[in-house]
Amino acid sequence: MKPLIRLFFKTLRLILGPFLLLGHWLSRPKGVVRPPEAQRAVDARTRKLALYHFPTCPFCLKTRRTMRRLSLDIELRDARTEGSHRTALVAGGGKPQVPCLRIRDDDGRETWLYESDAINAWLEREFGTA
Repeated sequence: MKPLIRLFFKTLRLILGPFLLLGHWLSRPKGVVRPPEAQRAVDARTRKLALYHFPTCPFCLKTRRTMRRLSLDIELRDARTEGSHRTALVAGGGKPQVPCLRIRDDDGRETWLYESDAINAWLEREFGTA
């Protein structure tokens, strides 16, 4: 029974995925325009961030929308299949749940932030414009 359920959801994702991506592309927000110095400072801060995601995950799309709206250049790491990004996500964050934002501070310590709402709130707090 379990393989049948997995097959059903895999097929559902295969069918709905392109429509989710198309909708995301058609409704993407415009990014914030900052002065060049301010954008360079934001870009320097975002070099310490990485978002582990699945391309068609609705919660990941929500987080990527916030990143685009705030004009953030955060490295995207696809954790959908077995590989180095998924292994790093499980080793660092403890579970293969996405979206997950890896935050590396100046001391080299890493914080793994899960849940799209928590990630979006953190991004707004750190990079939002008043």
